[in-house]
Amino acid sequence: MQRLPEYLKRPIIDTEKTKTVRKILKTKCLNTVCDGARCPNKSECYSKNTATFLIMGNVCTRNCRYCNISTAKPEPLDLNEPKHIAEAVKELELEFAVITSVTRDDLTDGGAEHFKNCIEEIRKISNAKIEILTPDFKGKTEALDLIIQSKPEIFNHNIETVKTIFKSARPQGNYQRSIDVLKYIKENSSIITKSGMMVGLGETINEIEETLLDLKNAKVDILTIGQYIQPSKEHLKVEKYYTLEEFESLKNLAKKIGFKNYQIAPLVRSSYQAKQSWLQALK
Repeated sequence: MQRLPEYLKRPIIDTEKTKTVRKILKTKCLNTVCDGARCPNKSECYSKNTATFLIMGNVCTRNCRYCNISTAKPEPLDLNEPKHIAEAVKELELEFAVITSVTRDDLTDGGAEHFKNCIEEIRKISNAKIEILTPDFKGKTEALDLIIQSKPEIFNHNIETVKTIFKSARPQGNYQRSIDVLKYIKENSSIITKSGMMVGLGETINEIEETLLDLKNAKVDILTIGQYIQPSKEHLKVEKYYTLEEFESLKNLAKKIGFKNYQIAPLVRSSYQAKQSWLQALK
């Protein structure tokens, strides 16, 4: 494993706020992608009384080679989870809630109805705006229609990497299917769409540009790009750590292609500064 550059290191911060967040999550028996995926921004987000909720369990039916979430046979859905998510959102006094999930290919609808139930439960007791970060639901339009019916403020589905690397990074996924999912949501609703990718897996700048053009053609509103950090020796290795100057170049590329709303920096992750991105997109 390559030595981690200093600009990718984050100190561990523990405050009363971070303790409060962890306590509420534990009491409600909730998972977060902050812990499951070892997000480097966890302390920053917890200190701001926010977290990205991970629903439908903490194991995945897919084996993406960059992700730290374990692959295993999942437990049945917790039907009380949507209510517990809503209660946590209210207790944390969140103005903006982010909900993501493991991939549940064992479910007929991939868990789309469970997402819908979570959104509906939050709406009952909170005015929080909601972003969801979903799997591809195998491209099933009936599942995507359930998501559209639930009307989240933002629909996020990550492309993650360029087309040439996609199959090795996401063996059970499909690049074009992910693009089509984003396109379907945009063509059939007024929901703001969002997608993100990692760099550092061996992609070229031309391949990054091709991917951003595909996202732009799918009318994606918000773009995120961050540096891939290898979770363990069993995961895909880092082929390149992009410099801060190279990240500035990626910002210029996104701007040239026509993105007006983006978060691009080494430690940017899917839900980083999600509320700010949503407010910017509204403008």
